[in-house]
Amino acid sequence: MTNANNYKGLTDKEVVESRIKHGSNILTPKQKEPLWLLYLKKYKDPLIIILLIAGMLSIGISCYEYYWLNAGGAIFFEPVGIFVAILLATGLSFVFETLADKEFSILNHVNDEEPVQVIRNGHTVGIPQKDVVVGDILLIETGEEVPADAELLEAVTLKVDESTLTGEPICDKSADEADYDKEATFPTNHVMRGTKVMEGHGVCRVYAVGDKTENGKVFVAAQIDNSVKTPLNEQLDKLGRLISNISYTIAGAIIIAKLLVFFNWEAIAWTLLIPVGIFFYLIIFKFRNWKPVTCIATIAVFFTVFIGFVLGIHEIIEPDQDVSTLMAYALQTIMIAVTLIVVAVPEGLPMAVTLSLAYSMRRMLKSNNLVRKMHACETMGATTVICTDKTGTLTKNQMQVYKAHFYDLQSERLGNDYMSDIIAEGIAVNSTAHLDFTDTNKMSVLGNPTEGALLLWLYNNGINYVSIKNNVKYIDEIPFSTERKYMATLIEKLSGEKVLYVKGAPEIVYSLCNSTCNNIAKEAIDSELTEYQNQAMRTLGFAYRIIEDNEAQACEDLISTNSLTFLGIVAISDPVREDVPAAVKECMDAGISIKIVTGDTSGTAKEIGRQIGLWTENDTERNIITGPEFAALTDEELTERIMDLKIISRARPMDKKRLVETLQKLNQVVAVTGDGTNDAPALNTAHVGLSMGDGTAVAKEASDITIVNNSFTSISRAVMWGRSLYRNIQRFLLFQLTVNVAACLIVLIGAFMGTKSPLTVTQMLWVNLIMDTFGAIALASLPPNEMVMNDKPRKRTDFILDRSMIKNIIGVGVFFFTILVLFLYIFMHTDISQLTELIHEPIGPKHEITPYEQTLLFSIFVWTHLWYMFNTRGYMSGGSGLNLKGCNGFIYILCIITAGQIIIVEIMPDFFNCTPMHWKDWLIIVCTSSLVMWIREARQITLKRLKV
Repeated sequence: MTNANNYKGLTDKEVVESRIKHGSNILTPKQKEPLWLLYLKKYKDPLIIILLIAGMLSIGISCYEYYWLNAGGAIFFEPVGIFVAILLATGLSFVFETLADKEFSILNHVNDEEPVQVIRNGHTVGIPQKDVVVGDILLIETGEEVPADAELLEAVTLKVDESTLTGEPICDKSADEADYDKEATFPTNHVMRGTKVMEGHGVCRVYAVGDKTENGKVFVAAQIDNSVKTPLNEQLDKLGRLISNISYTIAGAIIIAKLLVFFNWEAIAWTLLIPVGIFFYLIIFKFRNWKPVTCIATIAVFFTVFIGFVLGIHEIIEPDQDVSTLMAYALQTIMIAVTLIVVAVPEGLPMAVTLSLAYSMRRMLKSNNLVRKMHACETMGATTVICTDKTGTLTKNQMQVYKAHFYDLQSERLGNDYMSDIIAEGIAVNSTAHLDFTDTNKMSVLGNPTEGALLLWLYNNGINYVSIKNNVKYIDEIPFSTERKYMATLIEKLSGEKVLYVKGAPEIVYSLCNSTCNNIAKEAIDSELTEYQNQAMRTLGFAYRIIEDNEAQACEDLISTNSLTFLGIVAISDPVREDVPAAVKECMDAGISIKIVTGDTSGTAKEIGRQIGLWTENDTERNIITGPEFAALTDEELTERIMDLKIISRARPMDKKRLVETLQKLNQVVAVTGDGTNDAPALNTAHVGLSMGDGTAVAKEASDITIVNNSFTSISRAVMWGRSLYRNIQRFLLFQLTVNVAACLIVLIGAFMGTKSPLTVTQMLWVNLIMDTFGAIALASLPPNEMVMNDKPRKRTDFILDRSMIKNIIGVGVFFFTILVLFLYIFMHTDISQLTELIHEPIGPKHEITPYEQTLLFSIFVWTHLWYMFNTRGYMSGGSGLNLKGCNGFIYILCIITAGQIIIVEIMPDFFNCTPMHWKDWLIIVCTSSLVMWIREARQITLKRLKV
């Protein structure tokens, strides 16, 4: 740094003043929320809120029964079960996300203590990166990271890797105004924080530090909470409202009907059913934007007025009847209504979602996807658009020799002949790059990546470039410059032979050669160059000349004679990752749109698009746009064109963010991939941000998932996991809501028939525990199915319950209900102690069902739904529900449920208001209820045969 001493730099006093005025060179980290607040946020889930309300109501009823009706302690089993379900759902989600965040913190460690050189008080000193201030004079060398935004004062063959900010791997930098590139993303005389010096050195003055640097602005933008709701959250919100509204309506109908039955007004009860239903429909659905508490308060007022009206009528019609009896009856009725609300709410749904997400989260980590936010697992399955960076995401971000065409060689590989030695020596000595041999599995380049690609080519040919360099004497050099477009080195071998090597732009190097040019026509070279350039490759030409002792010893004098011998051309590219074309095709076949957003040129981006299968011969200029053109579009123009765009070149960081936001306005579910700081705002804005494992700290902090191995294939795997996960949730809902429909209808019909509830409160809760918690675990752990990648992405507006599911829920639920009502009617008109007695037992007068009959009814209910779990296992797969390969968790849960049912009925009957059953009844119920499964299996076999 010859002119470094000409700069005085800042004094100690000026450093302090600058730090006070402009701040420190530290990116302000996102303030982390305390753990307790993160946990409390889990209670924002609408279904958790419903459970909390149901739990509080259940506690109130249980306390009343315990203290005033002298019920046993078992009455508290119901509220305890509800709150256990709440704690498990919220706790599991919190624990898994906390563990993932710890793993991410280790992966994303940032070091602000990295030493840098500055000039202060007229001396060159080393200071930590964080202590750099505005006005400091920085000295930057090859291999160093630029610590702050600065303006160049001097630059010697300076090349900077700006891929972390713009996606452009190599940018020429200069302090000479004549060299300025007007199309460059950032000014040619500016170097930006976070970029890396690949070649040359320079002196620069800092003009921005910390959050005010371009890197810092991106970092701040990446921290903005856009509060984008995920598709799953939207669907669960809808489902929560629907279930709440329906359960409140049915509960209200039960209370009214039971009170009317109390006065033997059954006819009036049936007559008032329709207007009462309309009332609750208006209250709940018409004013569906009301908060749940408002709805409950409104209904409570109605009940109070209604009971007052009933009491008034009671005093007029039956004044001698005990009012306390009516109140006790009313409270019992309210308890049944609350029980129905508890049953109607799928307590296991939060558990199912949490378990499904947690299961996918851990399994995805094994496939190199570090999921930080659980919702991202499912949201990937709903993705309709993937906006991806080019450098480091689609490509390897490592320049490699695509083709070496040396005209005197018979093949691309170097041998032991003289020309091979000349070529190897020319590449080794005429280079400013080096290879880092620290990790032989992943060789890295220090210096210019293009020159590093040549050294890697030598290494792959079994040639040690270091030993070649060490065995020659350097006489003279000409560094590469944008004006000359070539570099030259004159060396002397151990043998005393002197050789001049020249490397640079092929057309320039060719013009410096002798007239014969090794018998290679210029047209042939031009044709070859055009072929490579059309593929967005960089090309270098090579030439040499043997120098006699009596000739000049200066490179410039020797080159001016135009007597070089042309050796050949090397095409160098940043190759597409091997797995990318197949992964892109899989995503496109799955109905997902891919958009490339890069800071590179249009030609390069288009060629990469062609190589990965995105850009086709049918595409036109409407499908590609540059960053400046994109920024110039109005919102209306962008909305009209955005779905046609495939490539945005020369893009700045905020262009991708605007792209994502516009797509979201069109109800697209957007995933963004990237590895650079320039990607951070879009990563944060997207529904799912996917950063690469070797990406910048800013990018990873803004993302939801980090692809540890940088494999684009992991993205398509994440889509498969997400779609399979969503399908598992749908399977659980199909199963659970079918159970709920049957349970609610049986309680409702019991109320209208004027009999006690066919299922007790504890039995209801056991049904919920089986069908919610255990069912959630069983169906959440089903493995992913690659067949889901044949489907198109679901629309964001699609309800989580599709038509087929609703038909199944209502149809099967009503079918199960009909079976239970039939048995309820039979048990109310017979007196049996064993099911086999039904064969000869005549239908008699109506009476209350016995505890044994109630146990039979309870067992029929449980076992029919247990077998139905196999049906939901095979739902939407088109296969058999008995195909349990890889479903160990499903099998274990079935065993647990079976064992639990036996324990309840045979070992703990009093606790669950049951009576031990005869072994014949066990056999009859288990076998006959399995028809639910066998009928579905027979139907699937028939459908397959018809298709064949």
